[in-house]
Amino acid sequence: MMTWQRKVWGRMAVAVALLALGSCGFKHKKYENPITKDTQQPDKVLFDKAVHDIERGRYEVARLTLNTLINTYDTSEYLAKAKLAIADSWFREGGTHGLTQAEAEYKDFILFYPTMEEAAESQKKICDIHYKQMEKSDRDPNNALRAEAECRQLLVQFPNSKFVPQTTQELREIQEVLGEAEMDVGDFYHRKGSLASAANRLTGVVDQYPLYSRADEALWLAGDSFNRMGPRFRQQAGDSYARLVRDYPLSAYSSQAKSKLKTLEVDVPEADPAAVARMKYEAANRKRAGLAHKSLGFMRRGPEVNTAAKSGTPQMNNPKQNIPASVPVPGATAGFSGDVTAAPVTDSSALDNNPDARANPPANGKQQQQKNQKSK
Repeated sequence: MMTWQRKVWGRMAVAVALLALGSCGFKHKKYENPITKDTQQPDKVLFDKAVHDIERGRYEVARLTLNTLINTYDTSEYLAKAKLAIADSWFREGGTHGLTQAEAEYKDFILFYPTMEEAAESQKKICDIHYKQMEKSDRDPNNALRAEAECRQLLVQFPNSKFVPQTTQELREIQEVLGEAEMDVGDFYHRKGSLASAANRLTGVVDQYPLYSRADEALWLAGDSFNRMGPRFRQQAGDSYARLVRDYPLSAYSSQAKSKLKTLEVDVPEADPAAVARMKYEAANRKRAGLAHKSLGFMRRGPEVNTAAKSGTPQMNNPKQNIPASVPVPGATAGFSGDVTAAPVTDSSALDNNPDARANPPANGKQQQQKNQKSK
């Protein structure tokens, strides 16, 4: 066997061994939310027994014990903890079915106990359920979109939680994956020559994910697309180049964008100092993927997130549907324009005193016929 083949098989063997060890250690991991109160109350004894089973991977037995506690001691002070433990047992069990059940149980816990400290932890685990199931950017984006929504929910509902810093970083990584997916489509349209579609996609990437690591390249390609669409889109091309120079001043495309702006006779904007500081920080703190990480990339189902931003506020709004610049904007339609208001009638004599159309009713059929005959 050749040397390089031995190395590849050796790395695969090490990876399999580490995965096996990790799974064994996970089943015997200490439970995160135990009850430390030292008492021999029957409900506490049941809870401790269930925790012992969860730590040893006997999840079904643990859930039976916890349901016994809930149904037998419906006023127990450990009721909330028992419901949370059921969700945790599904989370630890894993698999598609287990994680689906865990998400449902966590959502129920948050609904009934939103002020408990564990509610934020439950929302974090819902976020992690979809975050860990994300696929590469060129595959099904459903879990990435779900992870984005659940992480946003944690930041909005539990802004003071200890999980906010970690969730914020996860949201940056999720949006890196979503941005990469949109970038791939925009780049494909650009190379194919579908310039209007390319410009629409690439501009949308930067609008929705300004922290995306290739946002500067997206603006460069968008500007090029507008430039090639003809003089009518000169303004849009200039806006794309100007935004690149202002918001991504340390980009490799910055000097070329300045040249394009001069060619288009558009003012070159000054670099945003905050953008300069952000890009310097990103360059200094970006992780470099090691050789082992790169060589085992084909074995990973999840996406590559080493290039994701480490600072800045991730996008918290849902994406907007952009209309391509080549689509004509409909003109203003004729008709009433303004506000319609309503107010209660304060003067009841208005109908009696003011002119009323009902005072001059239209002539009936016979009268109208007689008038027509006289006119003849």
